[in-house]
Amino acid sequence: MKLWSLIGNSQRLDGGAMFGNAPRAMWARWIEPDEQNRIPLACRCLLVTGLDGRNVLFETGIGAFFEPALRERYGVVEDRHVLLDSLASVGLTHEDIDAVVLSHLHFDHAGGLLAAWEDGRSPRLLFPNARYLVGAEHWARARHPHPRDRASFIPELAALLEASGRLELVEPNRSSSLGQAVRFTFSEGHTPGLMLAEVAGVVFCADLIPGRPWVHLPVTMGYDRWPERLIDEKKTFLDDKLARGVRLFFTHDHGCAMASVARDDKGRYSAVDPRETLVGLDA
Repeated sequence: MKLWSLIGNSQRLDGGAMFGNAPRAMWARWIEPDEQNRIPLACRCLLVTGLDGRNVLFETGIGAFFEPALRERYGVVEDRHVLLDSLASVGLTHEDIDAVVLSHLHFDHAGGLLAAWEDGRSPRLLFPNARYLVGAEHWARARHPHPRDRASFIPELAALLEASGRLELVEPNRSSSLGQAVRFTFSEGHTPGLMLAEVAGVVFCADLIPGRPWVHLPVTMGYDRWPERLIDEKKTFLDDKLARGVRLFFTHDHGCAMASVARDDKGRYSAVDPRETLVGLDA
């Protein structure tokens, strides 16, 4: 197997929303905001080639499905589908992907499933030869979202995934079509049924830990539904990864794809040995 970090479309979002109850004087030292108080965020995906002979993509980023006004509202930087360019840079197209694993279906993680916006055309799925793996509990949330997070979902996406005939709902303690090569665990603090995938000693942290600053236990996002539970989940998660030497893959960290976790003598967690990119890393 080989591991690749692929960049999708990037965003600039309000730093206060991304850092929850952390004061600006603190988080502005971690990521410098612009004049509108926005910070740069990646929408990074993990590609694993040669996983039992398959090409497996972990998430798709935000993509380019928004029409221009919404693209501006949500701070999407590029107007093209950057993930498709990133796939091309490693010699693949979206047709070459055999499985797409989605931690959850918020638009900044699943929007890249859709083709780029075109005036007068309805949303349509990419990755025609892939199975789409989604956690069963989160699928229920996506079908019937709470008013607090309804705007985080793409209204047309669930029906498109069902109609594809290639949707696979993953449940705890049950084998998926990816077999033993990918280990799934679940989290509730950010959204119900957030699915965390571990492969070849690397775990896709999704929105449990969006980037290096959020490794620090008290730091959560304003978007998290249940911050106290998320902190408890994060501690259990980090203790496990530290004990087993599993590295962390970050989707939203604009400067780091992967790092290891460390804990100091005061019990504070941090990200160490950062890698900006993964380019055919042997697994």
